[in-house]
Amino acid sequence: MAKITLDNLAHSYLPNPTKEDDFALKELNHDWVDGEAYALLGSSGCGKSTLLNIISGLLHPSQGRILFNDRDVTHAPTTQRNIAQVFQFPVVYDTMTVRDNLAFPMRNRGADAQYIKDRVQQIAAMIGMEAMLDKKARGLTADAKQKISLGRGMVREDVNALLFDEPLTVIDPHMKWELRTQLKSLHHEFGHTMIYVTHDQTEALTFADKVVVMYDGRVVQMGTPQELFETPQHTFVGYFIGSPGMNVLDAHVSGSTAVIAGHEIALGKGYGTPSGKVEVGVRPEFASLATGDTGLPVTIKRVEDVGRHKIVRADFHGSEINVIAAEGASISPDMNRIVFDPAGINIYNDSWRVAPEGV
Repeated sequence: MAKITLDNLAHSYLPNPTKEDDFALKELNHDWVDGEAYALLGSSGCGKSTLLNIISGLLHPSQGRILFNDRDVTHAPTTQRNIAQVFQFPVVYDTMTVRDNLAFPMRNRGADAQYIKDRVQQIAAMIGMEAMLDKKARGLTADAKQKISLGRGMVREDVNALLFDEPLTVIDPHMKWELRTQLKSLHHEFGHTMIYVTHDQTEALTFADKVVVMYDGRVVQMGTPQELFETPQHTFVGYFIGSPGMNVLDAHVSGSTAVIAGHEIALGKGYGTPSGKVEVGVRPEFASLATGDTGLPVTIKRVEDVGRHKIVRADFHGSEINVIAAEGASISPDMNRIVFDPAGINIYNDSWRVAPEGV
């Protein structure tokens, strides 16, 4: 297990980068705590896999250092970093049995034969492949092969870190849930430092102690699922986390009041007079339909009943505002206003969250 330190780390795929936009991975300075489970979350091309490959040693950064337990491993090859990595698509030895595939990382390091046997049995049970241990990997389905890859990554107990690069892409949905549960159980049992790359917020939020949200090559927020939901530090976090994501509307803010397309709303707290691009962000859970003259005037476009609740899609001067209503809520045609709970309002200046005054 290892504390992982990213020190002034950045990477460009260009030979002579000269400006920030030339970097696929913008400058990072973070300490990732020994023994915690992290998820790198973001859309395709945001730098997740680049960062993971730098941590593993498959890629050398353009600048900065990476340290394991304060030891500089920036120039150390993968073999000297003592990590296990599982890739998006299965990497298995087709000519070997499932048992030999799982045993290979331990045999390669001279582990005791009885320990190998016991550990292989334990991991096979975890990935649901006990009955297939003596079958050759050749001819197995893609999801079965990926389970072998996952098992081989998890089989060693002495690694500094376990790295997963979108490992459940080829796994069927039910097995995804089971394997996520097993990975979390493994983490609780052995306390490995785990880093899990995904673009799926459900995977990230159910797996990780801390979620590292990446956007355009930089980390825009690192926090618990609750922190990401309640106080998104960047509008991308608000948009990307949640289903539907946060409503974001252009506004003029002065003190404890915001004006949105000529309509005034109370913010509950003071925010000064931010300049530049100012936006109000409110999650659908903190918006509600109303009648009368308060709130923002809207036209309801449709109501989607998703079982646990209803999602109301409304139009406000050409912008969509989403509202989450209770499953049993009555939605009438005269509900032509949306009001925001001040406790759920966030203010953003040039996409970054503004802290309320006095906080």
